[in-house]
Amino acid sequence: MTAPDVPAPVQAMVDAINDGDTEAFVAAFTPEGFVSDWGTVKAGPEGVRAWADSDAIGAGAKMIVLSASTEGDTTRIRFAWSSRVFNGESDGILVVSGDRLASFTIPPSH
Repeated sequence: MTAPDVPAPVQAMVDAINDGDTEAFVAAFTPEGFVSDWGTVKAGPEGVRAWADSDAIGAGAKMIVLSASTEGDTTRIRFAWSSRVFNGESDGILVVSGDRLASFTIPPSH
């Protein structure tokens, strides 16, 4: 199975998670970038790092993009996630700004 095409900044974030590289994860975001995970927002480099440490890289996460569609600067993905915190599939909304991510939102799944 071939991975869906996603913009380079999105792929950089996925690669950073899968490589366990916190510095690359933080560098994938703009200085004002944020992660919104079910409504909990972690903003700026320290917030993005805190989320990576608690919910992603620090939890041994692996991420596989299952499907993706991009319109303008927004990419919507469906991804599989495995970690010590959460295992399963989720949706993600990523907004690109230049060559980095402005945001990664994981909306609540109801």
